[in-house]
Amino acid sequence: MMISIASGKGGTGKTTVATNLAVSVDAPVHLLDCDVEEPNAHLFLKPAIEETKTITTPVPEIDLEKCTHCRKCSEICRFKAIAVTDELVLTFPELCHSCGGCMAICPENAIREVGRELGVLEMGAKDGVSFAHGRLRVGEAMAPPLIHVVRACAPENGLTLIDAPPGTSCPVIAAMKDTDFVVLVTEPTPFGLHDLKLAVEAVRMLKIPMGLVINRSDMGDDRVRSYAQSEGVPILMEIPFDRKIAESYSRGEMFALTYPEWKARFRKLAEQIKTLAGKGADVQ
Repeated sequence: MMISIASGKGGTGKTTVATNLAVSVDAPVHLLDCDVEEPNAHLFLKPAIEETKTITTPVPEIDLEKCTHCRKCSEICRFKAIAVTDELVLTFPELCHSCGGCMAICPENAIREVGRELGVLEMGAKDGVSFAHGRLRVGEAMAPPLIHVVRACAPENGLTLIDAPPGTSCPVIAAMKDTDFVVLVTEPTPFGLHDLKLAVEAVRMLKIPMGLVINRSDMGDDRVRSYAQSEGVPILMEIPFDRKIAESYSRGEMFALTYPEWKARFRKLAEQIKTLAGKGADVQ
């Protein structure tokens, strides 16, 4: 089973839910931190990194001796990664989406693919939880290709938890797509509600069952709960604004390990998710 932990905005507690859930269940667990622009699940899980790989994506390189400046490569490129004039051929690797169309259409076979570095993939484990995350190269704009590499680390057996990036843009869709269930983490504030609405609509477009975890639940107001009820999104767990939990977090600890009653609650959360995923909850 593959579960995404996502949210409409940053700072709601996605990583808190993902890491505490990972150490609470008994089944083989695989934690994938797909927030490749700012991964932080490792700060809490503290895995021993056993393997590091540099990840590249293919981009075109033009053989100017073979090129006849026919412009077919620039015409097929939707992202304007190739520009052709009568005298020059310019490539813009940062715009390339690695579709291979330019190489396939070139009548002179004047294009070959070379690798452009995206970032690194790091893999390890801690206390029975296997772990992988990506670190996007500084200045790199395209996160989805690296997210796909991190997701490919998920084995077929056991429970896979994906700590998704914040927001509702392409990186989030790449992390959530084709998972069995999405846990949306929010907070009972106007900003939390606004971005939760965007996240709910994104998950519905993907037709994935979902449920809600409200973090810092005793702050703010009841508008998030009212919205969830009106939209038929089940509230699976509420985490209060508790000083003990905040102190545990600030020390880089998972409070499910510090306070056994929370470990039991996260186990119950896992069972709820399993039941709702089987029923296909809220995929209208």
